[in-house]
Amino acid sequence: MNQYAVWGNPIAQSKSPRIHQLFGELTQKNISYEAKLGDEQAFEQQIQMFFQQGAKGANITAPFKERAFKLADLHSEGCLLAEACNTLKKLDDGRLYAENTDGAGLCSDLARLGWLAEKQRVLILGAGGATKGVLFPLLKANQQITIYNRTHEKAVELAEKFAKFGQIQAACWEEIIQSKFDLIINATSLGLQGKYVELPQSVLVGSSVYDMQYAVDMSTPFLNYARSQGVEKYQDGLGMLVGQAAESFKLWESVLPEVEPVLVQLQTEMKKAK
Repeated sequence: MNQYAVWGNPIAQSKSPRIHQLFGELTQKNISYEAKLGDEQAFEQQIQMFFQQGAKGANITAPFKERAFKLADLHSEGCLLAEACNTLKKLDDGRLYAENTDGAGLCSDLARLGWLAEKQRVLILGAGGATKGVLFPLLKANQQITIYNRTHEKAVELAEKFAKFGQIQAACWEEIIQSKFDLIINATSLGLQGKYVELPQSVLVGSSVYDMQYAVDMSTPFLNYARSQGVEKYQDGLGMLVGQAAESFKLWESVLPEVEPVLVQLQTEMKKAK
């Protein structure tokens, strides 16, 4: 039985063990997958011990994605650009391979929704790790990206770093509020404090609105605000979570599980637990 785990701190809230259990059942793969509490001081030693004891792979979540990235011996191109990883795989020769499947998970969910047309104008709110992890796949999907961040310099830095891969720019607030977008993606962590970027109704209405965070009935602070402004097409990040997990599973087990049945099952379970 192949052993896997997700590492983070905190970690008790993680949906990953349930997702991978469902993937195992769907694909008839006999796997073990647990949630592991990472220690702020001893994370590197924990991961090394985990693989020494025979584990085949690990998912990494906050606050360890950058530290896991540095632990790996080999990295995918997208992972190198993100400077963070959410998936580690132990290779046959013992080395650790790092991947970042967040962007692939987002793109697969946007495609599932029919929201991934070529050359569409995409506004991304935030210029932190969540944004950095998804830019490469979005640009490969030929999206025209504008980044808005409260600290403008950070958005400019990110746009310059990814400019060679496609059409991307940073914009200040005055430019944003006079623009229209096909798709608006919230990649900030403001929702964790019950906050959101208060975009004008003129910018929101007519756009598809996506929040990387997720909640029961899609009730994230940003999506609640978007709905109050008349937005009709909106989605939370639960599909992205399942999508990125599917990409990790494929990297480890060489089969891409179906996302839809797992997503439906999770939504049902979340509503029951509410």
